[in-house]
Amino acid sequence: MKKLFLIIGAPGSGKTTDAELIAEQNDAITHYSTGDMLRGEVASKSELGSEINNYISKGLIVPIKIAIETIVNAIKNAPTEIIIIDGYPRSMEQLNALDEYLHIDSSLELVSVIEVAVSEETARDRVLGRARGADDNTEVFDNRMKVYIEPLVDIQAFYSTKNILHVISGEGTIEEVVSEMGSFVKSKI
Repeated sequence: MKKLFLIIGAPGSGKTTDAELIAEQNDAITHYSTGDMLRGEVASKSELGSEINNYISKGLIVPIKIAIETIVNAIKNAPTEIIIIDGYPRSMEQLNALDEYLHIDSSLELVSVIEVAVSEETARDRVLGRARGADDNTEVFDNRMKVYIEPLVDIQAFYSTKNILHVISGEGTIEEVVSEMGSFVKSKI
């Protein structure tokens, strides 16, 4: 049975970097970033990539059908039994679609949802300081932050009820956050 960990956090919370480092330190873990998967599709200049770009470039959520298809394909093709996906879910619609899928596919267990909590000020400083792409500007950041915060309470409540939400502070150094997150993941596998 494959074990799935989801990592959620504000833009700039460090969730992708943290997950990448944990996977690098452990050969038994595969990491996927929904943002990277979607940006990769955009970079491929495919028709799907063009469609995805219409949403990403405005800081909007990619439609559920595209996101779930991307994630399910990644999980099925993962070379390891332990998978960390960051940046998902970002809406109750995404959460419900994944939850439905998990009820159908008994070969996958959602072990934990890890929230990397940072202040909006920290998130803004990190995103605008990195300027990684066209979507890293103040207007798009503000929209991404709004899109992240709006469903957050409902997402937290859903996973808290299932007793699988684990919140860690993303305000520390990368090393501190990765150490705490890595220890938690190892304790669950």
